[in-house]
Amino acid sequence: QPRLVESGGGLVQAGGSLRLSCAASGSSFRINVMGWYRQAPGKQRELVAIISSGTINYADSVKGRFTISRENAEDTVYLQMNSLKPEDTAVYYCYAETEYLLEVWGQGTLVTVSS
Repeated sequence: QPRLVESGGGLVQAGGSLRLSCAASGSSFRINVMGWYRQAPGKQRELVAIISSGTINYADSVKGRFTISRENAEDTVYLQMNSLKPEDTAVYYCYAETEYLLEVWGQGTLVTVSS
């Protein structure tokens, strides 16, 4: 199965921006879906944004602020996060679904937004 490696998390002030990256490697399986989830302390993991067959969906809480994009040739997905808020603080996980419906998760990258 592919391996997902995330980068780009960190500490930013409210109103600032960060860009997360996630690269898949190590498998010949076609990746049909890529996206981002997040989990804040004491809360369940939730969908942030996802791309599937060219269709993009965002959580209502990030619409207009976050942009997801994918480089298909390199199986890489990005999350551009603008106008960050303290409530965006969470561990962000990259997600992929391959042909054969195999689900893969990254190790997570911490985003902290200070007020």
